[in-house]
Amino acid sequence: MSEVTAGSPGAGRPAADRPPAPVASRTTERITERIAERPRAEPAAFWGGLVVVVAVFLAGAWQRRWIADDGLIVLRTVRNLIAGNGPVFNAGERVESNTSTLWTYLVYLTHEVVGYRLELVALGLALTLSMVAVACAMLGTRVMYRGTRHAPAGGPMLLLPLGVVVYIMLPPARDFASSGLETGLVICWIGVMWLGLQRWARAPHREYRFGLPAVGTAAMAFIAGLGPLVRPELALAAVVFLVLLAASRQSWRHLGWLVVIAGTVPVVYQIWRMSYYALPYPLTAVAKDAGGSKWDKGAQYLWDLLSPYVLLLPLAVVLVAGLVSLWAVRRSAPAAPDSGDAGGDDDEVGGLLRLRSRVRSTPVVTIAFLVVAVIMLAYVTRVGGDFMHGRVLLPSVFLFLLPVSVVPLPVGPARGADDARVRRVAVPVVAGAWLVVVGWAVAVEVAQDPFRDEPETITAAGIVDERQYYIQRTGHRHPLLADDYLDFPRMRALVREVSTNRTGAVFLPVPGFQDRWDVVAYDRPMPGLQPFELPDDPIKTVVFLNLGMTSMNLPLDVDVYDTVGLASPLAAHTDRMEDGRIGHDKFLPYDWVLARTGVVEDPVNFPRWIDVNWVNQAEVALTCPATEALIDSYSGPLTLEKRWSNLVNAFSFAEYRINRIPAYEVQRCGLPMPEKVEKYQGTR
Repeated sequence: MSEVTAGSPGAGRPAADRPPAPVASRTTERITERIAERPRAEPAAFWGGLVVVVAVFLAGAWQRRWIADDGLIVLRTVRNLIAGNGPVFNAGERVESNTSTLWTYLVYLTHEVVGYRLELVALGLALTLSMVAVACAMLGTRVMYRGTRHAPAGGPMLLLPLGVVVYIMLPPARDFASSGLETGLVICWIGVMWLGLQRWARAPHREYRFGLPAVGTAAMAFIAGLGPLVRPELALAAVVFLVLLAASRQSWRHLGWLVVIAGTVPVVYQIWRMSYYALPYPLTAVAKDAGGSKWDKGAQYLWDLLSPYVLLLPLAVVLVAGLVSLWAVRRSAPAAPDSGDAGGDDDEVGGLLRLRSRVRSTPVVTIAFLVVAVIMLAYVTRVGGDFMHGRVLLPSVFLFLLPVSVVPLPVGPARGADDARVRRVAVPVVAGAWLVVVGWAVAVEVAQDPFRDEPETITAAGIVDERQYYIQRTGHRHPLLADDYLDFPRMRALVREVSTNRTGAVFLPVPGFQDRWDVVAYDRPMPGLQPFELPDDPIKTVVFLNLGMTSMNLPLDVDVYDTVGLASPLAAHTDRMEDGRIGHDKFLPYDWVLARTGVVEDPVNFPRWIDVNWVNQAEVALTCPATEALIDSYSGPLTLEKRWSNLVNAFSFAEYRINRIPAYEVQRCGLPMPEKVEKYQGTR
């Protein structure tokens, strides 16, 4: 028999005089009484559920482990850091080719500590951060419902994993739990903020000497400030979280310390970035025009995630279960006493203080995260999504599922007839929702064959299951190492051509062939060499779309460029092509690279598919003063004067655009058009 506490119905009366307990389901009554008699049953059930969820997610992610080509792009920068060339993609050019600054340095620092192969370091980090993210999501929601030791919630309850099951069973979530990309870091940052801010909402406000904030509050401010370094668009989320911290009731000194703690690292790095790279954000943001608008592409990208997995079904079920559970808990919990306030209702100052006091509360924090989810979803849809199936929508899905990652059921004896009626509704609804979600998860798992017989194709919208694509084209079930990508078309042929070349050349993929490269070699001695004298350090340049596998399978002294602008500033500073594939809707013709490298004067060894006139026009276009200033900003000597110029002109450089057609660019800059070559010189 459970004891009746003071203040509960029937307290202070003999058991015989009390009204009979309301009649609920006998099975539910027996279960709740047994749980109530064992006060440690609920914590044990929760922690057991957390372990199971993390284990299932880890097993699913490990089953689908891989490193994406874009993940290898990150590792090229890390290789240059290790070699002492700085955080660059090609030595001698200050280009930030990685979207996530923090991910780059995490991989670098972890490698310096453990010393393992870079691909394995990235894999281990990504998996670890993904698992931590899921654990923090469940813990944060537990705090939201159960409170903390400082502010416990009323009444025992059982917390069932629900929304988190939807996330961990989603195939793209499992794919990008590894992949070598920063997705694990992104959701880990979100999960840590969720757990930290839910605890912050429950804990009493504390200020120490000189207005210093409590350790937990300071940690939340610092981690929130790192948002833009995790991914640039997370600045939107960071602003919401920091406004939440700043709007709560506190002294001006306390607020000042929070500003310093949150802003020091991102502001210092931003100043350094602008002075070093001559851009206010990574080159990838310029290449993809992150401020552009392609709503129709974004809608297609969203539907590409929702449709294959019938994802709207579990999302709707989880939403209903969450609302019913929240209603049940609120009806079952005793009313919280009103703390009151010193000021009167008509006192404007007192009213403002009360309003600021309410900011630090569980409902406000929870609403803030849902607002961030909507903002992030709208941003991703606006820019057109991505070419990788589901990838950039995962943070939004994770954010939406946070408040229902676990759902509560009140347990213990009913507190009255109303409470019993609530339980009769809540128990079957939540149990039914859990069964639906588990059934959906099983169906998705069975339907998704990790190694299909038929190759994955790119959809009409330009979206592809990136992992499946590389599985098919490399023949490896788990393409993890750069070596695995040698089996990708053209890779072995490229490595052979580069390693055997002794004169220096530009290497271009031959259109329509899977194993051929055109080698545009120097037809004259390099500076300082006599005729027929081989250089000790030949200049070699490769141009290929698949930037990661190419750069990781070649030495660092080989410059590697792409045509869409992730590592090629000139390509990034062109305009997007209408109806182009998202993430690949820029293209810089190879002629610009030939002109930029100055590989030939008389192009007698040009491949026949290269137009000499375009190369000549590109050489003239490169003399445009604004273009020369742009090139000098990232390739010229980094003096103090250059740093200041880069800092001042970073936003102007970010907005600068050239025309990808050399002749049009010559006209735009008002330069003399070179004489047209009537007879083609090529021999191949």
